Amino acid sequence: MADGEDSLEQAAAERRERLRALKAAQELIENPDDDSAQNGADSTDENGLNLKFRNYLPHDKELQEGKLTAPELPKFEDPVATAPPPEQTEDPFLNIAPKKPNWDLRRDVQKKLDKLERRTQKALHKLMEEQEKQRQLEEGNTMTED
Repeated sequence: MADGEDSLEQAAAERRERLRALKAAQELIENPDDDSAQNGADSTDENGLNLKFRNYLPHDKELQEGKLTAPELPKFEDPVATAPPPEQTEDPFLNIAPKKPNWDLRRDVQKKLDKLERRTQKALHKLMEEQEKQRQLEEGNTMTED
């Protein structure tokens, strides 16, 4: 149990130390001394480093010379755009709109319509059978009378 507490204390101490170092670095970035800034600028010129600014225009006249122009991108030629468009025989906007204004109503009652259609077909079949029986009876009666 003591080892676990020691390791926790050690981890906390290491974290505190890292936070102190980060805070010190943050303060140096926010408030640089004038002497250190001048020394740093002179050292870059002595070492022969050239500063290049692509996305930033510095306020200092000396540093504005290092501003780079935006790169020229090669012209992209789209092969699809240069190809002639295929001839369309049908207007594509006609396919977007419904063909009939009541298409949504038909979709909603389609099950009921299917059921009624089956019943109608059965009723028609039954009527046809009755007519056929009646015709056969009449033919049978006419034959027996002869």
